Amino acid sequence: MVRLREFDEEKVLHAAMRVFWEKGYEATSMNDLTSAMGIQRPSLYLAFGDKKQLFETTLRKYTQWHAAGIRKKLESNSSVREAIHAYFKGLVDEEYGGEGSLGCFCINTMVELSPHDEKFEIITREHQMYLSVLFQETIERGIRSGELNQETNAKALAQSLVVSLIGITVLLKSRPDRSFVDNAVAVSLSLL
Repeated sequence: MVRLREFDEEKVLHAAMRVFWEKGYEATSMNDLTSAMGIQRPSLYLAFGDKKQLFETTLRKYTQWHAAGIRKKLESNSSVREAIHAYFKGLVDEEYGGEGSLGCFCINTMVELSPHDEKFEIITREHQMYLSVLFQETIERGIRSGELNQETNAKALAQSLVVSLIGITVLLKSRPDRSFVDNAVAVSLSLL
C-alpha cells in the first residue's frame, strides 16, 4: 500500500523556494533544502525529483504567483497611469523600506542560470513575455478609456516597461542611491 505524503506540499515548496531565492541555485545544498522543508531526502526525491527538478517546480510556482500579484496591482486602479506608477513605486519602496528584498526570483534565475541552461532561459523568457502581456492589456485599457493617446503602441510600450522592470530590479540589488532609481523610474514611466 502506498503511503500518503505526510507533509503539506505547498508549505514545503514555499520553504524550498525561499532557500533557492535567498541563496541561488548553485549555492543551495540538498541539506539546506531538507532542513528548510522539514523532510528527508528520500521524501524530497520521491515527491519532487532531484534538485534541478525541485528548483524548476518552485520557479514555475513563483512565476504564477508573481504574475497574479502584478495583474492584481495593475487592475486595482481605474487609472492606468496611476496603476503602473503605483506598481513601480511599490517595487522601489519595498527595497528601500528597511530590510531590503531578495529581488525577483525569476530575474535572479535569469541572471544565474539562463545563460547556461536552455530550460531556464525558456522559463524566464516565458515569464517576461507574460509580464509584457499584462502591461499591454493595461495599456490597451488606457487607450480604450481615452486616458492614453490612441497612437500609443501598446505592445512596444509594454515591452519597454518589462525591460525597465528587469533593469530596475537587478539595479536594486546593489542598493544605489534612492534618487538614482527614482529618476530612472520617472523617465521610464514618462513614456506613458
